[in-house]
Amino acid sequence: MYAMKVDDAQAMHWTEVPDPVPKAGEVLLKIRAAALNRADLLQRAGKYPPPPGWPEWMGLEVAGTVLAAPAGSRWKAGDEVCALLGGGGYAEKIAVPEGMVLPVPAGLSMAEAASLPEVFATAYLNLFFEANMRAGETVFVQAGASGLGLAAIQLAKSFGAKVMTSVGSPEKAEAVRRIGADWVLERHRDDPVAAFEAHPVDIALDCVGGEVLGNCIEKLAPGGRWILISTLGGEFARISLRPILKRGIRLIGSTLRSRPTEMKARILHGLEEKVWPKFASKEIRPVIHAVLPVARAEEAHAILQRNGNIGKVVLEID
Repeated sequence: MYAMKVDDAQAMHWTEVPDPVPKAGEVLLKIRAAALNRADLLQRAGKYPPPPGWPEWMGLEVAGTVLAAPAGSRWKAGDEVCALLGGGGYAEKIAVPEGMVLPVPAGLSMAEAASLPEVFATAYLNLFFEANMRAGETVFVQAGASGLGLAAIQLAKSFGAKVMTSVGSPEKAEAVRRIGADWVLERHRDDPVAAFEAHPVDIALDCVGGEVLGNCIEKLAPGGRWILISTLGGEFARISLRPILKRGIRLIGSTLRSRPTEMKARILHGLEEKVWPKFASKEIRPVIHAVLPVARAEEAHAILQRNGNIGKVVLEID
């Protein structure tokens, strides 16, 4: 089979590699589409290696068809599925633990299905497992027009929360309003501290860190939960500790990729049970910015690198 390998100059090459050999309890998939994530850019730069046991090439979420499944599995050859991976999605085939495979939601294309597992699992993990989100709470979502941001906004709204989000342009502001954001901050124009004071936030889902975390975490509502999932805006923040103590605020570091397979399977089971029906009813929808053939992977990465996307960028694999 072929997979997308990265050379020492960080250039990508569609290269012949050995076919995967499924282990006990693994499903073998023919990949039809793979969605991009910012973790792919870090991995390409040599800063985010895959967990042990996963292929060296990039790709955290895919959709395709089952080629082979373990005896007694819920899956059979020919089933259309999507899957959460620890790596290896930029390829023609992948072997995946059975618990990390989900059905393609009714009515969705392969490209749309590939755009779901990583971002919706991340949003579900952090809103429900980490933050224990309840209806009526207010959630702040950084980078609301990203794939993860759009997933988190829709998920929070569909379970009764209000949402404040930040974006980088008027075009992105309009996009997040269309999917239900209640308050939208344009990063180059609006003051997040004033927004937090006007609309007390219970949960922050933060992929930025840096100054926004330092300036705003003390403005969380009492009992607030600030969940840090990345540090795209900087690794360091100056935080006043007394308000953290007095308000009972929690700062939680959280990543999905490093979780054990069993934990990921629990998250995906919750998604299938509680969220997948919302795709069939169109209450929640995938948001795709661009679909490109895998041969144009460099171009696809460039879209993410310049923050040019509203929603997911997906690679199609023949």
